[in-house]
Amino acid sequence: MIAACLGLAIAGPGCPGPGALPPAHPGAQAEAPHSTLADEDAEPPSYGKPELRRALIGERAAEATLERRIGDIEARLADPPAPGATNPALEDQLRVATADLAVRRRFIATLELCEAAGRWCPPRLDDPPWAFDPDPDPGRPSDPPLTASLRYDLDSWRQIASELHGRACACRTIACVESVGVAIDALEPRPMPAVQGDDQAAAAITRGRECLFRLRGKKAIPAPAAPAADP
Repeated sequence: MIAACLGLAIAGPGCPGPGALPPAHPGAQAEAPHSTLADEDAEPPSYGKPELRRALIGERAAEATLERRIGDIEARLADPPAPGATNPALEDQLRVATADLAVRRRFIATLELCEAAGRWCPPRLDDPPWAFDPDPDPGRPSDPPLTASLRYDLDSWRQIASELHGRACACRTIACVESVGVAIDALEPRPMPAVQGDDQAAAAITRGRECLFRLRGKKAIPAPAAPAADP
């Protein structure tokens, strides 16, 4: 499933193929499904402007590192050891790195919009460890690596939904985007019937999915408005 998800993500809108880097500012992407939540419904972030600026500096440095890596891979592919030779492993590295760069650039775009307009701010700025195989051995199923307790009563489900929202919006790689989406789909039906319709948890899950839509390139991210010129 991971390979299939990566293939779809790379071939789909917003993820260019090998040799073509995605745009630095993806605000002009194709129209995507409308949000089910108004922007003003979003909760304010728990961090301030200084933390946001530091995060932007770090993310832009990571973006430049990934660009250099892609350039190095392309150079190695352009100079094969023998005429007509192919290197499937290297080509796969290029596809994944290109998709990762597209996701990271969209994450940076959301941080820029948060800084400029206070909109679409991710709940967290850290990059929490996330190692989840959405297609494990059928005989050894595994749960997503959440810190929230997987009890699925009201309090537990609200904590799970909140953590999934935060982790979805914090993704910087295509593997994270795809596997968090699978985790949301797997966990959403599990709460006790009495709490499945809880508004607080439902809003968190919806916001998490919207973050994944943006990071996949399926929902446009508007560029921050330019500051008004002095008269």
